[in-house]
Amino acid sequence: MPPRIGITTSFEDGQQMLDRRYVQAVTAAGGIPLILPLLESAEDASASAALLDGLIMTGGPGISRGLLGALPRDLPPVDPLRDRSDALIYHAMADRPFLGICYGMQFANAMAGGTIYGDAQAQLACAPHSRERGASAHRIDIAAGSRLRAIFQTAQLRTNSHHIQAVAALGAGLMVSARAADGVIEALESADGRVIGLQFHPERMLPQTLPVFEAFVRRAATTS
Repeated sequence: MPPRIGITTSFEDGQQMLDRRYVQAVTAAGGIPLILPLLESAEDASASAALLDGLIMTGGPGISRGLLGALPRDLPPVDPLRDRSDALIYHAMADRPFLGICYGMQFANAMAGGTIYGDAQAQLACAPHSRERGASAHRIDIAAGSRLRAIFQTAQLRTNSHHIQAVAALGAGLMVSARAADGVIEALESADGRVIGLQFHPERMLPQTLPVFEAFVRRAATTS
């Protein structure tokens, strides 16, 4: 059976939501996408994790864990129900591959004890990284020797930009694998390769970014 990949959802105003492109990316990479419900207990998370070979944590609103400074007015905080659910499934899947996208990357960093800028543009005096603030596609520089470099087989990649927050201090066991030209962290990974975090949205860049989903699904197949 192909690897079964759990995908978290957004949760706003009592509704769970998921951009279909996450599902399409997993399917194109050879995995079976399984959309996760909001989880309310460790027992629920354990039961869900028993069905999965890997976990994708999707984009979302403002991270409250590890927060440096306040969230800006144009970035609402994550609903506590989603935050709790994400923490439960993250812990339950601690021994399996994890791909964090935007919010998901920041969440993984915070769970490892790292910190997150509430508003990177204000706190770092950098250019906007949110399309709503006027950002557009930009270049990222991928670190030599990183797993991300091996996946994309290039030192640079042009990506979309949809974030207001950004990683400040790295969590334990994590390293930077890509930065924007202004120094903002655009990707991270764990030394063992289990965790990959991308600040940009690769599901919106297919087929260019399909290799990262393929690598993730392959790893899930070998660790299941």
